[in-house]
Parts: sequence; structure tokens; C-alpha cells
Amino acid sequence: MKVELFCLCDAATEAGGKLNILGAFDRIWAREAPVTIAHCAVAARIRFSRLEEGAHRLRISFADDDGTLVLPPMESVIELRFANHDHSVPINLIVLMPQLKLPRFGDYTIDLAFDANHLSSLPLMVRHHPEPAPPSPNPQNLH
Repeated sequence: MKVELFCLCDAATEAGGKLNILGAFDRIWAREAPVTIAHCAVAARIRFSRLEEGAHRLRISFADDDGTLVLPPMESVIELRFANHDHSVPINLIVLMPQLKLPRFGDYTIDLAFDANHLSSLPLMVRHHPEPAPPSPNPQNLH
């Protein structure tokens, strides 16, 4: 198997075997914590060889830098079936995460595992954006 794409994005859809991604990101700036992301998704495209045909368990987990889970792990069983004489088959995965709440500033990771084997990780950095500085007074022209 080969991970062809794995990203955190604003939105993702799948149509006719095509994976459509909008706004991939790895960093969020916020003024206060907890930080809520109104809409986001994890998107992945993984290619499998004919030797991997059959049922497999897929797991996506989201944790902070201490390893504390931010969300319960998302698990699914996928059934790989090959048509005709195809040597490989891709699968597109989309996990929607509406109203994702991150408890604090810091580093997070999204991990992808297949049959309990780690495949890939995504970083997400949540950073503090200080309040904007007050505007400076306009200088007056004195003649």
C-alpha cells in the first residue's frame, strides 16, 4: 500500500473516483483557547496492490502533543475488491469534522493506521495570535 495523499483541509468531496480538496492547512492562528474550527476534514488517497485484497481495519486518531486524544478514534473496516486485471486500486477517504474543538494552543497530530500499522501523520500547529496593536495617532503637520 502507498499513501498518495493525506491532508487536513477546509473541505473534501469525492465524485467519480476523484478526490477533491479545498484549502489544505497545517496551522491555525487564534486569539483565545479553546479554538473551534467550524468546518474541516481529513482527506486521504491510499493505493493498494492486488496482494492486499480483502478486509482491513483503518483507524484515524487525533491527539495533542502529550498523546491525549482530542476525538475518539475513527475506525472503519474496508473491503478491497479488484475488478478485471487491475494491479492496484485506490481508495479515497474523507472524514468530516464539523465544530472541531481544540482545548489549547500547541501541537497536535493526526495519525493514519492500517491493520494496526502506522502509515502517516499530519501535524497541526495551533498558535496564539495576539490582539492587534492599537492604531498609532496620526502625525499632524505643523507649519
